[in-house]
Amino acid sequence: MQIGPYKLKSNLIVAPMAGVTDRPFRMLCKRMGAGMAVSEMVASNSLLYGSEKTKRRANHDGEVDPISVQIVGADAKMLAQAAKHNVDHGAQIIDINMGCPAKKICNVMAGSALLQNEPLVAKLLEAVVSAVDVPVTLKIRTGWDKQNRNAIRIARIAEDAGIRALAIHGRTRACAYTGSAEYDTIAAVKASVNIPIIANGDITTPEKAKYVLDCTGADAVMIGRAAQGRPWLFREIEYFLKTGKHLPAPEIGEIRRVLLAHVHELYGFYGEHTGLRVARKHISWYTKGLAGSAQFRHQMNQLENPDAQLAAVDDFFTQQAQRGSQLHYVEELAA
Repeated sequence: MQIGPYKLKSNLIVAPMAGVTDRPFRMLCKRMGAGMAVSEMVASNSLLYGSEKTKRRANHDGEVDPISVQIVGADAKMLAQAAKHNVDHGAQIIDINMGCPAKKICNVMAGSALLQNEPLVAKLLEAVVSAVDVPVTLKIRTGWDKQNRNAIRIARIAEDAGIRALAIHGRTRACAYTGSAEYDTIAAVKASVNIPIIANGDITTPEKAKYVLDCTGADAVMIGRAAQGRPWLFREIEYFLKTGKHLPAPEIGEIRRVLLAHVHELYGFYGEHTGLRVARKHISWYTKGLAGSAQFRHQMNQLENPDAQLAAVDDFFTQQAQRGSQLHYVEELAA
């Protein structure tokens, strides 16, 4: 798949997720086979440019191309300025968020709330595309609610505005993350425009990725929550799409190495104090479903010292290794 001058190494893309797709996670997923990883959304409010959080989100040191940064807002001038600011700080692709269902975003008429105002959508897209000389992409949902699905109209507006690729989460804003993804809607959008379409929603296994690509005709799939604690999912899907066969499950030794390296990168990126707290959720995701993990997570979340956190992770995986070299899930994994 190609976005502007960038040919992706695979058609597997990491979905932008607030509080998750920071630089360490994006780089890890790319090493595991993702062709692109979209950043956490960055507010278009210029007053936030000086905040530590915004500076971290603009830190792409060592990140593999292409670097895609997602911006969110509802004011054309501010959104265009945010696009320029991020390009000046290393963004090679600008992604516009019109898919976020969160109330705090929709209440200011940003994110998926914009799907209710098609003329404003056109104005915002045209402003950003004309403001930067890098490819601009867009992420949407299928509509505001089931009575107001307008993804096809939005896709045509996007194509006319010069958007270079469109990602669609196959649910309405009202559906949030409930119910099943509407792959038929994504297929209808793909048949209606000539820009690349990226299908998103409920893609949790190699088989599901192949099914979604086949039934929608999409050019790529975007994977979000299923990759939390399972970054190797990208290599598993890539291998399955190429061969029709499954890679062996990762061994305990590899999981330990990947997790500990990830935690160390979080410490380096955020500093030990914040890094320890960010690491807690990732450690929980990596260990969910493993024998004894519920008790381990409870105890681990009480730790306030990085050395103690690392030692706890090491001890837990030593216990897992004693049970066998392969991952043995004893609880239901989250989708």
